Amino acid sequence: MSVALVTGPTAGIGRAFAVALARAGFDLVLVARDEARLTELADALAAQFGVHSQVLTADLGDGTQLAKVEARLRQLDNPISILVNNAGFGVKAAFGQSDVDDEQQMLDVLVRSVMRTTHAVVPRMMERGFGVIINVSSIAGWITGGTYSAAKAWVTVFSESLAQELAGSGVRVTAVCPGFVHTEFHDRAGMDMSNVPDWMWLEAEQVVEQAMRDVSRNRPISVAGAQYKALSTVVRYAPRPVVRFASAMRQVSGRFGKR
Repeated sequence: MSVALVTGPTAGIGRAFAVALARAGFDLVLVARDEARLTELADALAAQFGVHSQVLTADLGDGTQLAKVEARLRQLDNPISILVNNAGFGVKAAFGQSDVDDEQQMLDVLVRSVMRTTHAVVPRMMERGFGVIINVSSIAGWITGGTYSAAKAWVTVFSESLAQELAGSGVRVTAVCPGFVHTEFHDRAGMDMSNVPDWMWLEAEQVVEQAMRDVSRNRPISVAGAQYKALSTVVRYAPRPVVRFASAMRQVSGRFGKR
């Protein structure tokens, strides 16, 4: 049976990916820090879909623990066919007032771990002539929202570049760029999202369903929701001074969120 590895699968988009892949018949490797929640998810997927899930407890911001995940991705037995880099991290404070160690931790989780896990699995996928890499980015990568936006911009451009590099190899790469999604992310980061209007919110399942469709069509970018398809088109092609101004206004109004 084919195997998919999902980081950050205990809630939100990551959990929705794990459920969708289990429903499709994939065995799973579930990676996060909370062993109890990983075990609960593994048991639930086994009961509902009859799949086997390996629980791999790791903090992706820690180089030693990240190395365990890289080793699993390089493994020749039960090779990984689908990698979903979904683990999230947010810093509430503005850059000038934040803790630099928190900023570094965010970059380690959002950038370094994505680069290293992808680098670990690509050679194996190329050897087999098949594989899918899904990197969960954000529409924040197209605006100016501090270190978080910069990190997500890296994820998106990295994914697009790799998709181009691997064209014709049988390995597909897609950056998933959601907007506001109902998950635990904002609550765990202590962010007040009360000013975000209802029409801007998506459900995790919507994001995953769109992502899977876009992967099947070999599209390097996946954006769910009509509102975000329109918004992403505007911010990607608008003059950068306009984007900077609009981003600043969103931050002042308290409506800038992270995923």
